[in-house]
Amino acid sequence: MNSTSNPLQHSVLPSPFRSEPLRVDRLMGIRRDCDELSSVPTRAGDLPDQGRNRPRPRWRESLDLMERYITVGKRKIKTHDEIYMCGQPFDTLYLINSGLCKIVSLTSDGRERSADFFFDGDWLGFDGIPTGHHSCTAVALDIGELWTVRYSTLMLASSREPELLRGVLAAISGQLARNRDIALSIGTLSAEARVADFLLQWAQSLAERGRRTDQINIHMSRAEIGNFLGLRLESVSRSLSKLAHCGVIAFNEKGRRDISIPDLAALSHFIQNDADSLNTVLQ
Repeated sequence: MNSTSNPLQHSVLPSPFRSEPLRVDRLMGIRRDCDELSSVPTRAGDLPDQGRNRPRPRWRESLDLMERYITVGKRKIKTHDEIYMCGQPFDTLYLINSGLCKIVSLTSDGRERSADFFFDGDWLGFDGIPTGHHSCTAVALDIGELWTVRYSTLMLASSREPELLRGVLAAISGQLARNRDIALSIGTLSAEARVADFLLQWAQSLAERGRRTDQINIHMSRAEIGNFLGLRLESVSRSLSKLAHCGVIAFNEKGRRDISIPDLAALSHFIQNDADSLNTVLQ
């Protein structure tokens, strides 16, 4: 396996991660999530009717809270639009009502690196809170709409409405947990399992939002995936080929970026088996 050196492996992950079974808790969580998602349709024609009594999914919580308590601005976005730039003064938060976005950070040698991806119901802009300036750049990967709110307005409304404050804190906590999971994946899994984990997280995000996973477009080249996961282009290509050979993904006829994931649980089991094998080697 050829992979580039990744600073996360040295600066983020301390040695205790190496002495314990790798990612078992998280992978068990993925299995539970996949079981919960087993009833989510993979084809658009299988989508169920939305009954009035159907509970709102978790990703809708921030959108619902904002509709209830705050008058938001609305901003249409197109593919490649920059939402905010690294170093720009921070005063506004963005909630994705529709669309897909990524944040890009700069490495120590000045190269851009995709740091995370955001779907409907996700917040953008929390990185600007600590210093008053954005520490990364946010870019749209698809057409959509953002809801905008000034940070001062949100804080004032949250001081009056505890439910809104709990929702904002839950969103921040969720992003911190996701960043931890990304660091764990990069620091502890093989190339094939990293790519599988990336695809699984993408598919789960779609499935949670009631979208199909039998035909997904990840909006990224293989070089960009490798940049995100700390892998060389050829390692990403070999990993995708192996996943296809194992039957956990398939390439659609339209293009190599269009991927089918027929069974989310099977993909999570592939990752678990990889972690178990690595644990056996390290013990």
